[in-house]
Amino acid sequence: MSITVKQRLRGFLSQGLKFGAVGALGFVVDFTVFNLLRTTVLDSADVHAGPIYAKIISTVLAIVVNWLGNRYWTFSKNRQDHTVREGLEFLAVSLAGMGIGIACLWFSHYVLGYTSILADNISGNVVGLFLGAIFRFTLYRYWVFAPSRSGAPVSVVDAVTSVQTGALAASPER
Repeated sequence: MSITVKQRLRGFLSQGLKFGAVGALGFVVDFTVFNLLRTTVLDSADVHAGPIYAKIISTVLAIVVNWLGNRYWTFSKNRQDHTVREGLEFLAVSLAGMGIGIACLWFSHYVLGYTSILADNISGNVVGLFLGAIFRFTLYRYWVFAPSRSGAPVSVVDAVTSVQTGALAASPER
């Protein structure tokens, strides 16, 4: 039994759409908290690095939301037996993704001099989010929640795919 390109594409698109839905929820958390902090206690008129601090806080909260959504929905079939290791790997990828968003915000705000709330949102919540999302989805799919690393039972389709890619031979027996 072989996996068709159509089946692989359908699985990839399904995961991508779920990732997008979870990411949208995380975005709402990130965007809301960032703007709340950015316009109140961490206003750049009062706190020089306020936008950076606001982005760090908002992104950490969004990471928690995203981990729960991705672990229990998007990649639920590929969860690892080692929850702590999976969580730490997810956190590492998420922090690197956060770094991409913060770098975009920092560059726009401090190097280019675009300091308005709109400019901060475009650089941190549009450009940074887009680049960070591509980075995170790739590493979540192929490292953190890779089927060859999960503790879930292997289905026939997954087994065939793993054998075709050589991943099952490299993983311990299930």
